[in-house]
Amino acid sequence: MTQLMNPTRRLFASAVFASAICLSTASMHGQHIRAGIIGLDTSHAVAFTKVLNAEVQRPEVMGVRVVAAYAQGSKDIESSTARVPEYSKTVQDLGVEIVPTIEALLEKVDVVFLESNDGRPHLEQLRPCLAAGKPVFIDKPIAGSLADAIAIFNEAAAAKTPIFSSSSLRFGKATQAVRGGSVGLVKQGETFSPASLEPHHPDLFWYGIHGVESLFTTMGTGCLSAKRGTTEDGKIMVTGTWDGGRTGIYREAGEGRKGYGGKAIGEKGEAPVGAFDGYEPLLFEIVNFFRTGIAPVSPAETLEIYAFMEAADESKRRNGAEVKLSEVMEKAKAH
Repeated sequence: MTQLMNPTRRLFASAVFASAICLSTASMHGQHIRAGIIGLDTSHAVAFTKVLNAEVQRPEVMGVRVVAAYAQGSKDIESSTARVPEYSKTVQDLGVEIVPTIEALLEKVDVVFLESNDGRPHLEQLRPCLAAGKPVFIDKPIAGSLADAIAIFNEAAAAKTPIFSSSSLRFGKATQAVRGGSVGLVKQGETFSPASLEPHHPDLFWYGIHGVESLFTTMGTGCLSAKRGTTEDGKIMVTGTWDGGRTGIYREAGEGRKGYGGKAIGEKGEAPVGAFDGYEPLLFEIVNFFRTGIAPVSPAETLEIYAFMEAADESKRRNGAEVKLSEVMEKAKAH
């Protein structure tokens, strides 16, 4: 996996350097960063705007405000379409201008939150942002397919424009402690989260991504294969094999597993992981990314996460057979 991503990572290094100079210079001169939102069909858009556009801002987000939004929902996902009017009014009341096109948005902003709940249009929505050279945070799921996720990173690298994508679960305090080495090298990780499905997306892309993101934050990269099964109460269970014989397990929340959580077993002991600590830890990371141009999650790691979820779907199609991540990556790249 890492070898496949090396060219992309090299291109991103130059993009990060160029963007860091631009945004850091703006910060040093006391200039504000104007943020725009694409997609008003997710609660994330409202939650982020409430923090950024508060009358008295938190120190972590000082100087970054949402000034414009393009309120596009998904025509064939009812929950998406239904939210747009309410969320549009809410952000308008917070001082955000609703604009008719992405192009109109880009004329007014320095950075972009791509918040459309549906991952399928993300590549198309991202392209004008890349052409304009605007750094973009892409909310989960990054795309509606692994092939589109690869294309997103490739096109961003070619445009030398920094992007990143992450679930808010990555930045939970306990999970980050394990990521930082609190239990040493993690030999076994287990996480769980709700995993509601959406028929236009691979099973775990829609909501299981939260627990899977926690799992990869805990385990790190190096996942080789995935095997799909079910728990005793009939919920989704995916077992991943990492390099060195390490094991990571994702389970859909169910009997005895409510909400978000899990544990990590490492060389120095074990610790809880996977808790949801709200949206602010993620938002603070996004703001830092906008200020510096440095993404807190590498393209390689994000693509490995989506390859894991795609391999889980392929395993399901093969009645629970083990599927290598390299196989689904090669297939997606060819597509």
